[in-house]
Amino acid sequence: MDRFSIISKIGISYYSSNLENGEFSYPKAFRAIGKDIKNYRFHSQKHHDFLDLRFENDRLVVLVEAKNRFDKWNKIEIQSQLQEYVRYEKVYTDKKIVAILVETDGDDVWTWFGQSVIVDDPHLKNEITGLLTFEEYEELSFGKVNDKIKVVDSIKTLNEMLHADGISEKLRSQFVGTCLLALKNGLVYKNLKTKIDSSGKEKTPSQVVLSEIRETLEGLLVKGGDLNKVSKLAILNNKVLEDQDVTSLSYQELTQVLEFIDENVLPYINDKNTAGQDLLNLFFTTFNKYVGKSDKNQAFTPDHICDFMSKAVGVNKNSRVLDPCCGSGAFLVRAMTDAMDDCDTEEGREKVKKNQIFGIEYEEGAFGLSSTNMLIHGDGNSNIIKDSMFNKGNWIKNADVNVILMNPPYNAAKKSSNPDYTNTWGSKIKQDPSKGLHFVEWVAEQAVGESGNKIAKLAVLLPMQAAIGNSSEIRSYKKKMLEKYTLEAVFSLPKEIFYPGANAVACCMIFDLSQPHNKSDRDTFFGYFKEDNFEKRKGLGRVERTDENGESLWETTKKLWLDLYKNKREVAGLSVMHKVSYEDEWLAEAYMETDYSQITEREFQQTINEFLSFIVKER
Repeated sequence: MDRFSIISKIGISYYSSNLENGEFSYPKAFRAIGKDIKNYRFHSQKHHDFLDLRFENDRLVVLVEAKNRFDKWNKIEIQSQLQEYVRYEKVYTDKKIVAILVETDGDDVWTWFGQSVIVDDPHLKNEITGLLTFEEYEELSFGKVNDKIKVVDSIKTLNEMLHADGISEKLRSQFVGTCLLALKNGLVYKNLKTKIDSSGKEKTPSQVVLSEIRETLEGLLVKGGDLNKVSKLAILNNKVLEDQDVTSLSYQELTQVLEFIDENVLPYINDKNTAGQDLLNLFFTTFNKYVGKSDKNQAFTPDHICDFMSKAVGVNKNSRVLDPCCGSGAFLVRAMTDAMDDCDTEEGREKVKKNQIFGIEYEEGAFGLSSTNMLIHGDGNSNIIKDSMFNKGNWIKNADVNVILMNPPYNAAKKSSNPDYTNTWGSKIKQDPSKGLHFVEWVAEQAVGESGNKIAKLAVLLPMQAAIGNSSEIRSYKKKMLEKYTLEAVFSLPKEIFYPGANAVACCMIFDLSQPHNKSDRDTFFGYFKEDNFEKRKGLGRVERTDENGESLWETTKKLWLDLYKNKREVAGLSVMHKVSYEDEWLAEAYMETDYSQITEREFQQTINEFLSFIVKER
């Protein structure tokens, strides 16, 4: 296949070159972004700088290296050459990559894509035997947004089934997650008969299924080398598989649930690429929205916000990531995904999973959920522990983390707060007056030490009160943070980000933990990121909006947000740079120019109502 035919097949509108001969020069591309390619080469190999053909859009790059015939070349050598281009591309852009070797004098095409794009025989996509269009490569890399809607819709139906079967609301998410994990690992559940176990005791078909699920979980924990296996199995057994609601299910009811998950959820979940992991997190966070009124204050972080925060702090293969109140594990899964995306080898991916992801969860149910979530992603999760973060100061220090992603409780009771802090509370104080800031200040100090000079980033979701509140407690913790760390950015997020869970209006703060705010002498970036192109749908929560072609509008929004923040660009109505102290308000609305031409009368009245509501709450 000649050069012109390759370009025509993939799509000339996506073709990108920076040399007159049509090739793509990585040294030239690196110079354009102020980088030296020499700093990113493997010195132990022959270097290649010029890629034959490159195609791209705003989220995907297709790299094509052409050879006359593969049998005339050393296979390992040409695969290593393509791997080098993949490594360069990861530095040059943060887009997904498809890597292709194609014959010009023959018909063979070798294709690699996925989470890490490891160019070798084991990761070759044998099912793809020819060239595809750019749009087809994009669908392979990202999946369809509508799949997410199908998963959410299936979860709604599944919730109704479990309600009818008498499974309590608090148990449903963990039970379904456990079933999903077992099904993913080959659980057989149909056409089972009564069985006699090794002790001579008769087991009904439903008991056989539950026993098989238990054995699957134990095998996965052993395989992962999990040091906390006993406690995790105890939670999954006692709180899930041995719960009366589950053990009382008839074989018919249990089979119907498993079959529904098998046919309507599992097909959309592929943990081998990022799109599949997006869907998996969507499953967990969406199902947890169907909880009782007593748990409506739970603020499970939406996956797209986890994605944005992980990208904003630049999680990569060298990151050591901690979430000290990890809940369902959404931040950890996202960080693990992004770190593995940056790996060139399977060994690198395994290192990330086993040694670079750390989580702590206080609440037993959420700990079981996060353990299951990580297991579904193929991780032994030995670094996810159940405890109060305030008991694990030395553990955090030894983890040597350089990225913290967290969403602490906003109205924590005494039992889940720092005892040293709660001892100072007056008798009338029942909930954390710092609105989560004392969690942030404590974990930052454990991670970087009292001097606060370690290169590390902390991204946290907090209620808007933490950014604009003027109470003595909030001001005190804002001052403590700036005395040691730099407030790098604050993003005002959509009003109903946790809908239909917690009602809190949240913002995201990013701290540079390497130096005090005054010493850095930097303006803080403030983003007014109130429109994420999600919308509320009855019975489904907040779901992505799509364009006329079914493509995600969130992807475009995320790219804009990251571009504004990373390049510190000021755009009226969206972002502003401003120097602040602990006495100031930490949000874009206080400093940003407003594009009044875009404001409707309804929006104006709504803003006034929200401001009055805030004043009433603060008094």
